[in-house]
Amino acid sequence: MRRHTRKAASAGIVALVGLAAAPLAAQDFYAGKTVDMLVGADVGGGYDVYGRALARHLPRQIPGAPTIVVKNMPGAGSAVAAANLYNIAAKDGSVIGSLMPGAILDRVLNENAKGNFDPSKFIYLASADSGARVCMTYQASKTRTLADAMTNKTIVGASAAGGATRDYAFMVAKATGAQFNIVSGYKGSADIFLAMERGEVDGMCGLDWNSLKSQKGDWLRDGKLQIILQTALDPHPELAALKVPEIWPSVKTETDRKAIQLILSQQVFLRSYITPPGVPGERVALLRKAFSQTLADKDFLAEAEKLKIDVNPSSGEKVQALIETLYASPPEIVARAKALIAP
Repeated sequence: MRRHTRKAASAGIVALVGLAAAPLAAQDFYAGKTVDMLVGADVGGGYDVYGRALARHLPRQIPGAPTIVVKNMPGAGSAVAAANLYNIAAKDGSVIGSLMPGAILDRVLNENAKGNFDPSKFIYLASADSGARVCMTYQASKTRTLADAMTNKTIVGASAAGGATRDYAFMVAKATGAQFNIVSGYKGSADIFLAMERGEVDGMCGLDWNSLKSQKGDWLRDGKLQIILQTALDPHPELAALKVPEIWPSVKTETDRKAIQLILSQQVFLRSYITPPGVPGERVALLRKAFSQTLADKDFLAEAEKLKIDVNPSSGEKVQALIETLYASPPEIVARAKALIAP
């Protein structure tokens, strides 16, 4: 009896040690390690600024305090970085991606999208920011409200295919009846702002409200812009206080409403952080917790304020659930969303 008792006790101890070893191994994994953060955008842009700020603060919240090295991998609206993350990067939690939302949503709306990767299979750790996008006109424009845009021909500057300023301009025009004459092909918002100053275009759609405040805060302060519309799943508090109308009252059909909800969902994960599929669950849990703690950390938030970057975080679990919903969208809604953003 005693021999059997000793064997049972030994087996129990081994089992307990095994249970304790799994989380311990996850916590010890990062000690002395270097974690690569692949930023799917150029040096100096918003995604780069967010990534480098997080790289300075995130290690404190990860057990083992690894070094995080930012590596810029621009191209095809973050599709180059996404393909690397999906096909090449280590699947052990030592590589994190920072991708533009278009690279994630594009696979829903475009079956011929570039890059061999499936965004629905990525593991989402967090989003550092979410928010509204806006349509605006410059001070000299006769279009000063959304109601004006319904009757006035309004020239709207836009980027090339796939850019938010082009997609959102077409979406607003088709869904609301706004009389937009869309001139696309500008390199980015900076070029469109110059065109607005020169009188080449009246305004622009699809720019993040946070980006507008950081890029042209002086124009907002001096009353040089009319914000004629906000596009978001929920009203933005600042824009609501300014009485900027939402898109929803002007949308003509329920199908269009659902299609616009699909398009605007990308604004929940404006600054998403991702790992490849296959990363062990306990390391995913550690990284999600670390992002959550960092995005609420007073030192990080103080630096974000100095950098003039907004932090409106969403958890990895929330973003993951949203991605699953996007990729389960009914075909007729996906088809209408494609039609709304097409030239």
